[in-house]
Amino acid sequence: MSAPQKTPEKSMADLAAEYGLAPNEYQVVLDRLGREPNQVELGVFSVMWSEHCSYKSSKIHLGKFPTTGDRVICGPGENAGVIDIDDGDACIFKMESHNHPSFIEPYQGAATGVGGIMRDVFTMGARPVALLNALRFGDPSHEKTKRLVSGVVSGIGGYGNCVGVPTVAGETNFHAGYNGNILVNAMCVGLAKADSIFYSAAPSAGLSVVYFGSKTGRDGIHGATMSSAEFDDESESKRPTVQVGDPFAEKLLIEATLELMASGAVAAIQDMGAAGLTSSSVEMAGKGGVGIELNMDAVPQREEGMTAYEMMLSESQERMLAVLKPGREEDGYRVFQKWGLDAAVIGVTTDTGRLVLKHHGETVCDVPLAPLFDDAPLYDRPWVQPELQPKLNPSDIPAPENWADAVMKVVACPDMASKRWIWEQYDRHVMADTLQDSATGADAGVVRVHGTDKGLAVTSDCTPRYVQNDPYEGGKQAVAEAWRNLTAVGSRPIAITDNLNFGNPQRPEIMGQIVRAIDGMAEACRELVFPVVSGNVSLYNETNGVAIPPTPTVGAVGLLPNYDVVTGFSTMAEGDTLVLIGQTHGELGASIYLREVLGREDGAPPPVDLKLEKKTGDFVRDLIEAGDLTVVHDLSDGGLIGAAADLALASDVGVTLDASSATHAHIFLFGEDQARYLVAVSDADALIAKAQAAGLHASVVGRAGGDAFASRGDKGELFSIPVAHLREWHEGWMPGWMEARG
Repeated sequence: MSAPQKTPEKSMADLAAEYGLAPNEYQVVLDRLGREPNQVELGVFSVMWSEHCSYKSSKIHLGKFPTTGDRVICGPGENAGVIDIDDGDACIFKMESHNHPSFIEPYQGAATGVGGIMRDVFTMGARPVALLNALRFGDPSHEKTKRLVSGVVSGIGGYGNCVGVPTVAGETNFHAGYNGNILVNAMCVGLAKADSIFYSAAPSAGLSVVYFGSKTGRDGIHGATMSSAEFDDESESKRPTVQVGDPFAEKLLIEATLELMASGAVAAIQDMGAAGLTSSSVEMAGKGGVGIELNMDAVPQREEGMTAYEMMLSESQERMLAVLKPGREEDGYRVFQKWGLDAAVIGVTTDTGRLVLKHHGETVCDVPLAPLFDDAPLYDRPWVQPELQPKLNPSDIPAPENWADAVMKVVACPDMASKRWIWEQYDRHVMADTLQDSATGADAGVVRVHGTDKGLAVTSDCTPRYVQNDPYEGGKQAVAEAWRNLTAVGSRPIAITDNLNFGNPQRPEIMGQIVRAIDGMAEACRELVFPVVSGNVSLYNETNGVAIPPTPTVGAVGLLPNYDVVTGFSTMAEGDTLVLIGQTHGELGASIYLREVLGREDGAPPPVDLKLEKKTGDFVRDLIEAGDLTVVHDLSDGGLIGAAADLALASDVGVTLDASSATHAHIFLFGEDQARYLVAVSDADALIAKAQAAGLHASVVGRAGGDAFASRGDKGELFSIPVAHLREWHEGWMPGWMEARG
């Protein structure tokens, strides 16, 4: 029988295209249902099958990641990853993006990114204890950049500070490649008891489904779909798809959720994030192999006359969905009343395997859950090997004409300059357990595990210019640097979360970046015994066909068995000797020196020898745990100059480097070779002997003392810059730029 003729207004097929479903995907919906969907059903399919919710372009490649290990309690697939940190304690963490919303509405986009990632963590039973963020903005001279920085930073600070969770670490980069599409990646780390982890799968039929938290409004409708599409010049008109956050409601929600869990009433629980009530109800029922029936009339509503479609797709913030154990509804209500939250029983789990929605006495949706949950489209998209940059011969790269000028350009460039202007807006010490943060001078943030001697080290890392020039090596490097940063504060790296930010996967060259970056990351995770336990994929980050630099951000967690044995780079003392552990060949491809001093962005990035990374890092960590090292900094951006300047500025002590090496001084000082650590010690000979015994290279590269940041070369002094002057430039760039007119 032929389908009835559609009115010329808009067919369901037209609507499906508008909601982001490809024609072949819409055909699958028709086949699964055996009929045409109504608008509510179409909305449900479109968000569940969006890139944001289904990972349809990346899922087959994400399977390459190692996801298990001795300390992994729960890997990918739940709201967040869970790892064992000894003594019956667990750490729960995840990173997610809020890129598109933050570009359209910077304050609320960033704020709700923080709120959303915290809900992913406490919905599993953890109390959030630390926040991180990885931010990428456009060129500082671009007309939108300053406004976006101001809005995003205010949003992160405004939300995190009000909820009362410290923001302890992060990174901020600037590049013209993000002019039309900024990245805001937020990470949350929480603590729970290993035997009290909560999951999202509804265990059986006949249980009450309870909604609690804030009321549902019309904000954020089709947010997941919007996050799965590229930008164009009209994107700012999409403000209605950006959610509005209330941190005070989130604080109440955290306390209520943890108390409800402690009462023993919870059978399953899920936060309402992307795709709101649709995603949370479908996932709870789908994972549990049951059906779910919801009464939309019972949903707490903020606005008049809301349709079932609007309620199911709203991404209003600070909302949770729980399945309660039989007869425990009253316990739930007592908790919700105590914390002043809206709550209602809005449905029941069933044995039908279907999602059924009733509104005003009518059935407005009746679809099988299996296709929504299990049978989302899965694409092995065509890809091409990315065009790789040639390896540069270090001897072909000119030395600076003016050494002092070159050093200042590197140390005070937007990527390297102090981000004090940013982190001073974040409460870094609320909860009183922060040991290392953005202000203290260390490679990772460190927080105490309250009431114990343990600490957690946390970091976020990616070098997009490396990934741009070679996605495979750049992917390896992002993981290796996160591992190094955790090692450099004395912690034992355990696991990572990731946020894979790329352009349009339907373009083979972009898909090639995704595939090869994942290949590199997966290899690094295997070699470093550093499994992936959670993560997020953010694609279609492009505007008018111009993609962002590929940015696979790595968030990582390590364990300090004793938080008193923690290192940083603020305790270097007058008379200390600087020793470089690791070999320098002079990797200048895709380096900060090349870009900031010579105005070039070419060249292969530094190769990452993973076995050497592991060997070197384990050696450094053993020395830290033995009490032999207190000042440690890994080498990355800016090479030896970057690391030594950080030590001088954090410790407020001068440094004189010795570049009288056989290689050219600029190669030695600015090379970004991997697997290297800079340490300050009183007895260099003993350390070098230990390194040699371990089969590692180590050499004296300078001394601490005086009030200048300087270097000697084989023909005398290369440069000498007063530390006070260096600090002025290093800390002055960002406030100077933010305060400048225009």
